[in-house]
Amino acid sequence: MQLPANHRQFESEITSDRRDPSQPTDRALGRVIACSGSRATIAASVARGALDGCAIGRLLSINLGRSRIVGLVYEMRALEPIWNEAAANTVAVEVELLGEVVDGESGTARFDSGITSYPPIGALAHRIRSRDLEHIHDLGQRKGVVLGSLTQDAGVSASVDIERLLSRHFAVLGTTGVGKSSAVALILRKAVAVKPNLRVLILDPHNEYAHAFPDNSVRIDANTLDLPFWLFRFEEFADIVFRGRPPLEDEAEILREAIATARARYRNVSPQDMARDLGSSVLKRPLDLGAARRPGESSGTAEFAAPYRLADLFAAIDELIGLHELRYPRTTLRALRVRLETLHADPRYGFLFAHANSMETIAPVVSQVFRVPHRGRPITVFQLAGLPSEVVNAVASSLARLSFDLAMASRGGYEVLLLCEEAHRYVPQDQALGFTPTRQAIARIAKEGRKYGAYLGIVTQRPGELDPTILSQCSTVFAMRLGNERDQQIIRAAIADASASTISFLSSIGNREAIAFGEAVATTMRMRFAEQRPEELPAMAGRMPGQVEPREPLVEELVARMRGL
Repeated sequence: MQLPANHRQFESEITSDRRDPSQPTDRALGRVIACSGSRATIAASVARGALDGCAIGRLLSINLGRSRIVGLVYEMRALEPIWNEAAANTVAVEVELLGEVVDGESGTARFDSGITSYPPIGALAHRIRSRDLEHIHDLGQRKGVVLGSLTQDAGVSASVDIERLLSRHFAVLGTTGVGKSSAVALILRKAVAVKPNLRVLILDPHNEYAHAFPDNSVRIDANTLDLPFWLFRFEEFADIVFRGRPPLEDEAEILREAIATARARYRNVSPQDMARDLGSSVLKRPLDLGAARRPGESSGTAEFAAPYRLADLFAAIDELIGLHELRYPRTTLRALRVRLETLHADPRYGFLFAHANSMETIAPVVSQVFRVPHRGRPITVFQLAGLPSEVVNAVASSLARLSFDLAMASRGGYEVLLLCEEAHRYVPQDQALGFTPTRQAIARIAKEGRKYGAYLGIVTQRPGELDPTILSQCSTVFAMRLGNERDQQIIRAAIADASASTISFLSSIGNREAIAFGEAVATTMRMRFAEQRPEELPAMAGRMPGQVEPREPLVEELVARMRGL
């Protein structure tokens, strides 16, 4: 059958798709044989056992003369059931249409999402040009930082808009061993390099990030932490006191009343009381009354900002025990006092009590945790592994609230990024699990933080167990290898419809690879994070690879470490 003249003219315009005379002449892959609203099928001839330059997950272009439609290969199949080794075989290449590269009048090109002109049957498909890949992933006027390169072409940089990455929150998702922590370390290193007023607080449950930032971070662990008990809100402190179990009604009311009494007495403390308490075994360091809050003065934006003394807390409980007309059972009162005494005497909880009453405000805590001033170390690695498991939720809750309050109070002077490793522990999908104050504090950053400069970074290997409302607030996602079907469904729901086929190969991408999508990238891209030096990589338990004890520790030493001594 003879083609119409106008079709022959169109074909002659698009068959040659070479950038210059030195370009190989075999860039052609095949021709379009079917097209729908969002997909097309390309018939390609394979003569030597493989279709060079065409593979699942790669981009190709369909030439229309002044524009080139960009398609993502998501399926390939032979049209004949038997492979012929002696002759050419026809292969159907299924592509999803993502957009088009349009040549401008001045010779410059731009990438537009969506399709304005669909390819006709017979249009020629080519391996995509490197410069077209650059146009597709070009951030335009936005300032980008390079995190790696495209998987398809290592010569094309993978850039992200660091401002939108942080201000709109981000997530790094992937199964164990694919390089999540290394990718996060790279992102943070780039972020603090371009944003000098950024403070980064890493909630590190595995004690691995300190090794990645030897020169610009501080490490806080159970031995160096000072987080006074009076800083915690009632629900948080009750969670610590009752070791994670919900307090009984009487227990909660007693503790609440005793704390209120202790706070009131602290605000009206007299010199005689001060001299008496200096000799008490409960108080280890004197109080600085010069900073005490005056009666009636506001306690600030958070209830935890009003300090009180442990001695007054015990005295308030003793007074309730000594009342003639008991409001609470004496057994419950005595049990609570014993519980508090045990907590205070446990060396693992020394960070709560050791210096608590030498602090009149939260200023020392803010200075230590959030690096104000940072003195060249804007990153704080908060190592949670050494803390008693019963306090981790309360500590995470208080730190998340402090992050929000600091950013809001600074009025733009400081931006705070809270990075939550193993985020599904703090904000699980099941509302009945987890610690409610922690969930609320992190959710507040996710929903309101961007207005004040409080940002959230989510890292998890189980996105299916993460609260979907938190994940939905992360406007940029780096999806690394995920084998679980439920986890893949989460990504499928979050990714743009125009590139939904991108995740069809999410279970088989390599280490350090990710599919990045969202507001910080120009368009969905499959990328490989840059390789880093060994000294820039996180190390499990804060230990360098291959590092071991010089000798086997004695059992007494091990027990002392376990007890926090």
